[in-house]
Amino acid sequence: MLKQTAVIAHAVGLHARPAAMVVKAISASGKKVSFSRVGQKPVNAASMLSVLSLGLKQGEEVEITIEEDANDLMNEIVKLITTPLDEWVGN
Repeated sequence: MLKQTAVIAHAVGLHARPAAMVVKAISASGKKVSFSRVGQKPVNAASMLSVLSLGLKQGEEVEITIEEDANDLMNEIVKLITTPLDEWVGN
């Protein structure tokens, strides 16, 4: 199991477009991934509604848990969360 904390960089928080990018990457991986506010109940990170329900804002921390070793996926998720959205435009 992998666990890591990342700080939300997107000005809009983990909402709509940034959340969709993260959910898409997780869904494509087929791995079981969960997100949570530190110390709170985790949600399924492959579910857009679940991710949006966290209401994570810029500067807040999200705890990422992957059920199996998947370092490449963890790195991709962290990069998507910690890179401001305007840097992804056109990618």
